[in-house]
Order: sequence, then C-alpha cells, then structure tokens
Amino acid sequence: MITRRTLAGLVAGSALLPAALRAQAPAAAQAVAMPAAGERPWAKDVPQIRIGLLGGENESDRLGRFDAYRKLIEDTFKVPTRLYPAADYAGVMQAFSARQIEASSMGASGYAGTWLDTNGAVQPLVVPREADGGISYISVLVTRKDSGITSLEQMRGKSLAWADPNSTSGYLVPRSELRGANIDINSYFSRTGFAGGHEQAVVAVLQKQYDGCCTWASGQGEMSEGFTRGNLRAMVEKKMLNMSDVNIIWKSRPILNGPLVVRKELPEAFKRDFTNFHLALPSSHPDIYAQVERGGGLGYAEVTHEQFEPIVQLRREEAAERRRRS
Repeated sequence: MITRRTLAGLVAGSALLPAALRAQAPAAAQAVAMPAAGERPWAKDVPQIRIGLLGGENESDRLGRFDAYRKLIEDTFKVPTRLYPAADYAGVMQAFSARQIEASSMGASGYAGTWLDTNGAVQPLVVPREADGGISYISVLVTRKDSGITSLEQMRGKSLAWADPNSTSGYLVPRSELRGANIDINSYFSRTGFAGGHEQAVVAVLQKQYDGCCTWASGQGEMSEGFTRGNLRAMVEKKMLNMSDVNIIWKSRPILNGPLVVRKELPEAFKRDFTNFHLALPSSHPDIYAQVERGGGLGYAEVTHEQFEPIVQLRREEAAERRRRS
C-alpha cells in the first residue's frame, strides 16, 4: 500500500529515478541527425504546431527566448508554428485539456497533473540531460544574504514563497520533503504563498516580500554563477540576480527533469519527428538549445510515462491532503 511516507520517500530519494533510467542517464546521448526540412504526410493531421510556454518568467523574455526555436521548427517541418505563453503553469495544463496546444515543456508535476486531468491523453517525449549527462535537478530554498537566515531551522516563524501550485521543485517536492522531515508546514512558517512563478518568487525574496522561496537549479557547476542551468542561472544571466546577495540554505534530493510533452493522439510520425528534432537540436543549433534550456547541458534523453508514475502518485496524495485540510 502506498502511504504518505512511501510517497515522500519516492520523491526525496533515488526512487524518483527508476533503475533503468539511472543506468542510462550517464551514458552519452546517441547522435541523431536533424530531420530534413520539408513537408510531412502528418501535416494534414497537424496543420499547425502550437507550443505552450509555462509561466514563471515575464512574457516578453519568454517569447524572445523561444522565437528562434519556433522559427526552426516551422522551417524544418513547413508547418505554421505559434508560441502561446501562459500566465502560470495551470494555463498550459488547461490548454492541453482543451486541445489548444500540441506541445509544451513542463515540470514533472505539471505533466503528472495534466496526465491525470486528461485521463492519460498526453505523452512525454524527452527530458533534458544535465552537464554530467544525468537527467535530474534539485529544488533549493533561497534567502537573502542580509537576512542572516542560513539554515532551515532559522526559517521557523519566517515567510516562505512557493513558485506555483503545479511546480515540482517550487512546491510539490519541497512540501513532501519538509513533511518527511516532520515539519508541519502550516505552523512552522509564519505564512506561505504563491509568487506566480520561479522568477517572481526570487524577486519577492529580494524585495523583502518573503524571507525565503523555493526554486530550481541543476545543482551542478559554480553556485556563484547560479549553477549550470535553472532559474537562478537565468536570472544571473539577465542581471536580475547576484548570487552573492543570497544564501542557499536547503537542497532537495534529485528530481527527474521535466519532460517535453505532446498530445498522445497526434500521429506517431509527428511524435518521432519532434523527438528527433530535439535530440539533434544541441549539436545542430547549440545557441537555440542553450536559450530554450536556460543554460548548458548534454542534450536530451527519451522517456516514458512510467518514469513519472512516482510524481503522479504524489499529485494524488497532495490532492488528498488538500481535501483533508478543507
């Protein structure tokens, strides 16, 4: 029987990376050629490619960061390609439910919620590989350096910002791990709230609206640079953040990277082309790849739904917890 303790362990521990996935993660990605440009037979069933963009970053930055990616997809498959930025994670989830988009990169929790909401009508294709070839990242709890808060114990009685209710690293995993450490979230912090996204959560801490926040990072590379990839790295590169102004006082255990998701009903030939496009992207267009992934890594690895089952189960448990509180 799956209990809350079991679920917390699934997220907090290496069970989040199934054995087969852990075995293949360090291996070098196989070389895949970028699909040749040209019209496809599947285009009659996919007359346009609508790509959802998660919230958590201001809209103009998102559109600018993804425009070359959009154009490359359009030029490769000769199908009109559009970007649809959502105000928050739920916007992309709802767009999938309404069949208003064909694809989006999502966090593991957002994918799990969408899979549940659509009765399995979405499918993961690939996840990003990190700089070491692995396919996991971490959640971190950030405070201001001038707050003097340097430990989780010192966050007792302080305020904490979550990124988004559908964020894996900005909500679901830290809540699970804190509960697993016997912390009663409702009484431990003076207050908690949602900042509207990862970037907004860090800004809220810098502006002293909250004492701490949870966000995501690769956990690899130089901490002074915001690590190799993630929200902190992106904010450093945009000169919105100087890492010397913050403390990282807590890190989660590894979390399976969020997938590129498509509607399951789409033609298999489209899904294969779209998968190969992404597998080839890092070597064929490294600048576009770096923009899309907000930093460096070693490309993508193919995944299946079964690898996200622990997160699906955790979403179910979180929903049950909310019902118990209400």
